[in-house]
Amino acid sequence: MSVHDELTTVQRCLDDLMRSVGRLEKQLGAGGLEMRRVRTDAGHLRESVALLRETAGTPATAQRRPDLVTISDTPYDPSLWVDTDDEGLGARDRHAP
Repeated sequence: MSVHDELTTVQRCLDDLMRSVGRLEKQLGAGGLEMRRVRTDAGHLRESVALLRETAGTPATAQRRPDLVTISDTPYDPSLWVDTDDEGLGARDRHAP
């Protein structure tokens, strides 16, 4: 089976699950903590499958890593740090604990 077919099968099963959860809510009542938790978990599964379907629909070239950013080895301009203390090391002209 292809990925699309598998995702369609999962979607059908989730639809069946949501219908079953709806029937249970009618029989047991929707106010209980356990029922709300089951309904929420089923909703999260539905959202996760929708995200997976979107990801599976994009070609592999679109999923490549972003370009790397080169960080220079040259030191920063010391004037950037004139008004700051070395955090965690104490104030200027004093020793660290």
